[in-house]
Amino acid sequence: MSIRRRNVLAAAAGVSAAGLVGRGASAQQRFASIYMFVPAGPGGGWDGLGRAIEQVARGAGLVGNFQFENVGGAGGMVGLPRFVAQRRGRADSLCVGGSVMVGAGITNRSPVTIKELVPVARMTEEVGVVVVPAQSDFKDIGALLEALRTNPGAVAVGGGSAGGTDHITLGLILKALGRNPREASYVAFAGGGPAQAAILGGQVKAGISGYSEFAEQIKGGRMRALATTGERRSDPALPTLKESGVDVVTSNWRGVFGAPGINASQRQALIDLMTAVHGQPAWRELLTTRGWDDAFLTGQAFEQALARDITESEAVLRDLGLAS
Repeated sequence: MSIRRRNVLAAAAGVSAAGLVGRGASAQQRFASIYMFVPAGPGGGWDGLGRAIEQVARGAGLVGNFQFENVGGAGGMVGLPRFVAQRRGRADSLCVGGSVMVGAGITNRSPVTIKELVPVARMTEEVGVVVVPAQSDFKDIGALLEALRTNPGAVAVGGGSAGGTDHITLGLILKALGRNPREASYVAFAGGGPAQAAILGGQVKAGISGYSEFAEQIKGGRMRALATTGERRSDPALPTLKESGVDVVTSNWRGVFGAPGINASQRQALIDLMTAVHGQPAWRELLTTRGWDDAFLTGQAFEQALARDITESEAVLRDLGLAS
């Protein structure tokens, strides 16, 4: 079983549309101010996306200034109700979210979920990486997979919030290995920092997260990367899970959403803003610098991709015993 969160044809259509944005459009201010809500702490993936959008939008003169608010916890479920309640009908507001928020809403059985938001644009996608401490006895992905096949409960694996992309990836791996996903020994952490500390400190035997979360530790030789979770190799030196014998493909997408209660023209104005951001050379440079894949998608195509993601995530989380 595999989860594939990219609609390639639709994304290509979005890129083509973005290519129509010229230099004249980039100089036109679209908003005097944007309120950017990040339902996570500073420094993580969602915050990084929000700050990257600010950098490009302000640099191109598309937005005068940005106001940020960070409210972290429970994969976005602590902050999301605040955004929904306080920014309802506000056309100058954006909330960062993504695949982690999908799983967190299902797992926490939250009364307010990503479904309450107005999809504006999916911006990036990042493959995950499976890592172990540098001194681990697991020298390659085959050794780790064999340990998980033999006794999943004895192999503690750390990652992001319960029910998020990292947790789903582990559940899919176990299912592909012929084990019950509920046998997973998954340890959830509030963010990349705590997860890194646990992996490096030997509190867990392995970790799963977006590649950028562990990139510095891998580069510094403190972690050993065993495999990535994409459809194809993102690093020539690292095999994918799929080519290692488990048919699992996952990724962590991130995007921005409008507040509930905005009308169609207000939503379109936000879509036009993000299309203009996506069309900037500075945005393409950021994608390369940060190792993000371009997953640009707007409008109905984004809505449909989100609906599929929710349906697929619910199925996996039921297997994990985290959804009814």
